[in-house]
Amino acid sequence: MTTLTINDLHVSYGGVKALRGVSLRVEEGEMVALIGSNGAGKSTLLNALSNVVKRKSGEVIFEGTDTRGMSPYAVSRSGLLHVPEGRQVLSDMSVYENLQVGLIARGKRKTIYSLDHVYELFPVLEERRDQISGTLSGGQQQMLAIGRALMGGPHLLLLDEPSLGLSPLITDQVFDALKKLNAEGLTVLLVEQNAHRALEATSRAYVLDRGQISFEGASSELAGNKAVIDSYLGA
Repeated sequence: MTTLTINDLHVSYGGVKALRGVSLRVEEGEMVALIGSNGAGKSTLLNALSNVVKRKSGEVIFEGTDTRGMSPYAVSRSGLLHVPEGRQVLSDMSVYENLQVGLIARGKRKTIYSLDHVYELFPVLEERRDQISGTLSGGQQQMLAIGRALMGGPHLLLLDEPSLGLSPLITDQVFDALKKLNAEGLTVLLVEQNAHRALEATSRAYVLDRGQISFEGASSELAGNKAVIDSYLGA
């Protein structure tokens, strides 16, 4: 079953064309990577999927429904949850309060992602449940941002640069958690500047270049593609 289908998506900021005819799909249970250089349009694409930015044209079909005209709140309530770049935790609220905010997106939908489940995935969040989130380390805030989204009961999780600014050790912990979530059946679209890690963690991938898809295929195949290596993998 296809969870997400994007057909010929165009997004512009003023006179700048940020996305130019992007088409891709994500099947249920997949973890798919979207890689590309800075300014390629990766974050714009996720923001367009969440309806945070408006599309100029094109279709975004989530679980059979075109999301055009839906508010960002309605998109999240439908089960499409977005962990934005930079974490954006509610810095004056505790860890526990941030996680409870995530429940707003759940509504009456059933989900396996209970508070205990989140604490099992990220034990440090339980240890620091009463700590003000703005005082957490960057890695802990990233775990909190993912945990908050999980509390919303995602059918599709959009992740924007989860390893940004994190140490290698914390990056490993975050990617281990993502692999566990995917093994449990969670569908994930991962935007990640660290192309090596993204291709290692996912089954399929797309490469975005100046607002257009330049390559697509199995992650293992793209990892061995000379043009992709030369442009994005630094080899």
